[in-house]
Amino acid sequence: MSNEQLPNSSEQTAIGSEQLGDSRREVSAGSTTSSGRAFRGSLTLSASHLLRSLSMPYRVFKSKFPLLSFILARIVTMIVILFILGWSLFALMELAPGDIVDQMMQQQLMSQTESHGGGAGRDNVFSEEQIAKMRAEMGLDKPFTIQYFRWLKRVFIHHDLGVSLISKAPVSFLIKSRIVNSLVLNLISLVFITIFSFLLGVYFSSKAGTRVDLAATFFALFFHAFPGILLLILLQLFASITGLFPVTAYPDFPISENPIKFIFSYNYHVFLPLFASFLGGIGGTMRMIRSTMLDQMGMPYIMALRSRGISERRVYLNHAFRNTLNPYITGSANLLAGLFSGSLVLEIIFSYPGIGRLMYDAVMQQDVNLVLANNMFISALVLAGMTISDILLAIVDPRVRYGKEG
Repeated sequence: MSNEQLPNSSEQTAIGSEQLGDSRREVSAGSTTSSGRAFRGSLTLSASHLLRSLSMPYRVFKSKFPLLSFILARIVTMIVILFILGWSLFALMELAPGDIVDQMMQQQLMSQTESHGGGAGRDNVFSEEQIAKMRAEMGLDKPFTIQYFRWLKRVFIHHDLGVSLISKAPVSFLIKSRIVNSLVLNLISLVFITIFSFLLGVYFSSKAGTRVDLAATFFALFFHAFPGILLLILLQLFASITGLFPVTAYPDFPISENPIKFIFSYNYHVFLPLFASFLGGIGGTMRMIRSTMLDQMGMPYIMALRSRGISERRVYLNHAFRNTLNPYITGSANLLAGLFSGSLVLEIIFSYPGIGRLMYDAVMQQDVNLVLANNMFISALVLAGMTISDILLAIVDPRVRYGKEG
């Protein structure tokens, strides 16, 4: 019996030693894991402490100057957006079929065909070596990212936007001659839309539920939903049939020739395009102001003002009207962006010499320098308008805070 028990005891001893070894290995593995976790935790803690130390001056500056820090943050964001936008434009131009050299070849072939009376005229056609040399001279043989950084270096270091690859004119001169026309057209439209939207919105909010209000709401919705390009074509058709207005939107003589005559002629030529832009923009803006006024008139503070015997005019203009400025200021930047994008169709249909038409011609001819400079300039204007609207919102509404008060 004792001999039978000996093997069992030895087996138990072996099993016990194996379990002891396993437990020791588990303990060592657990200690290694816990030490690794502790090391990673200390690393994360030190990194967060370093980030806090580095961001401390900014947080102090933000607590003391919340609005100024907000403006600086928006400017940095605007620069980043413009950088990504420029890179995306170069990528899109790279994906487009053909390039500026192909456009020049087509123009050369067309001119030779016309000069030879319909013949082929292949004597002066570019060879493959000449085409490759032209692409190398224009930098089109490099990847679009390298082209973009070269453009940035030329703009910020040498202060040169380059020359148009088609007309060979300086890009800065082309933009300067067109941007003023687009700014004047869009700002006049924005001023008229703002004035009449507030007047009609406040007036029809006081007539809510009446037949006049229903009719105004119907026409506002109709013109807001009506296609802008169709409205422009119909107005140009009206001008062409009746002869009451010119079919072009710009005088045929420069302002230096006769400034006073040019101003009157400009107003006469630009009336129909401005009218189309006004009808397309006033519908949504007027409805927004009307609904905001109705919302404000149902607030408890309006009832308190009326119970104190304050006149209805003061309630409307001094209290409720002021609170309608907030949504309009926020949406005015989007309205300005919509006017700039919509002016492209307007300038093409009415032959208005603005930045939108210049952009269209540059895209059709794949003029990279002109396309990029045009788009960056318009985007910078729109982003600057959005930043200005945010600043005005903080000034008008004291409840807006862009940081903690010190």
